[in-house]
Amino acid sequence: MGQGTPGGFSRQNNSGDRKDGDKKEKKFEPAAPPARVGRKQRKQKGPEAAARLPTVTPHSKCRLRLLKLERIKDYLLMEEEFVANQERLKPQEEKTEEDRSKVDDLRGSPMSVGNLEELIDENHAIVSSSIGPEYYVGILSFVDKDQLEPGCAILMHNKVLSVVGLLQDDVDPMVSVMKVEKAPLESYADIGGLDAQIQEIKEAVELPLTHPELYEDIGIKPPKGVILYGEPGTGKTLLAKAVANSTSATFLRVVGSELIQKYLGDGPKLVRELFRVADDLSPSIVFIDEIDAVGTKRYDAHSGGEREIQRTMLELLNQLDGFDSRGDVKVILATNKIESLDPALLRPGRIDRKIEFPLPDIKTRRRIFQIHTSRMTLADDVNLEEFVMTKDEFSGADIKAICTEAGLLALRERRMKVTHPDFKKAKDKVMFKKKEGVPEGLYM
Repeated sequence: MGQGTPGGFSRQNNSGDRKDGDKKEKKFEPAAPPARVGRKQRKQKGPEAAARLPTVTPHSKCRLRLLKLERIKDYLLMEEEFVANQERLKPQEEKTEEDRSKVDDLRGSPMSVGNLEELIDENHAIVSSSIGPEYYVGILSFVDKDQLEPGCAILMHNKVLSVVGLLQDDVDPMVSVMKVEKAPLESYADIGGLDAQIQEIKEAVELPLTHPELYEDIGIKPPKGVILYGEPGTGKTLLAKAVANSTSATFLRVVGSELIQKYLGDGPKLVRELFRVADDLSPSIVFIDEIDAVGTKRYDAHSGGEREIQRTMLELLNQLDGFDSRGDVKVILATNKIESLDPALLRPGRIDRKIEFPLPDIKTRRRIFQIHTSRMTLADDVNLEEFVMTKDEFSGADIKAICTEAGLLALRERRMKVTHPDFKKAKDKVMFKKKEGVPEGLYM
């Protein structure tokens, strides 16, 4: 009992103190009721929680943000499409580049130039080159087979010799150079004398090209060609220039030495190409100067070069009188030594007209002197008849050389007129040089 008394006393004191504190503190307020009643809701996890949008009240800032995000989305879609296209096209470009490199490897470098002899089938052919025999080779798939025909120029691989290309312009460059683009300035009026020769070449060359109906009416075939022969300097090449000046036909000029080629078969090929171009550009005139370079008499050749020259002449004979008609192609040959030519080249049917160019007579000399001195300023003492009536044998080239030398002598002395002593000195100088002598007083 005694122990409980102090305890009770103590509680009474505490309760008395609490009452005094409640009066001083704020009045107790109960807690707010819960928002919902039931089981506790767990927080959502996973993609649903990420995709769930918060509840927002639409206003102007949200609208602007939506438009901005839509623009960003469109840009990202365009970028995605661009990247996809780049990824798709990049392998194709790399493949194309690889294929191109393979084609270049197949073509090879450098390439050989040859001729297509015969087509076996779509993928095989027989080809030949100028330095070796014929080969049976393949035709690569990228070559245009519609353009291939026997005789055309092709490109061959440098190792396996397969056909890798086609030369479109198969005209030999030398034949292109032979074509006279600009007509010469010399005309028939610049030729002194030679009236008979001019008449013959007009009848044999010009008239069949300009008026072929005249020969048909009379019932004959016009001559295929003419040959001009005579001493050097008598006007053979000059007459050919006058023909080129007066006619509108295509004029092809070639020197006989140009038909001699290095490799086997190139000479006959050049002759064939020359007449093929002349046929394509018909009406045309083929002028072959110095024909004795390839047209000499046949003999037993001991070297390959001599045999090749004879093959070139045989091809020329075939082109002049072969199976192919040469109606609108006329041939003019010129030589100083007609006695050295092969008889097969000069027979009728190939060369129907033989026009001789003799040394000029007195009348022709006078006409040639008048032509060459017409533009010269002559002194009153000049007497050209002295040189016309001389017994020395002058050719037309010698007379031109005398007039030119006389003019040079006048220029040396600063005179504007050519005197008679100038012509005499010029004559002596030209005649000494012609006779392989040295003029007196030339060397002191």
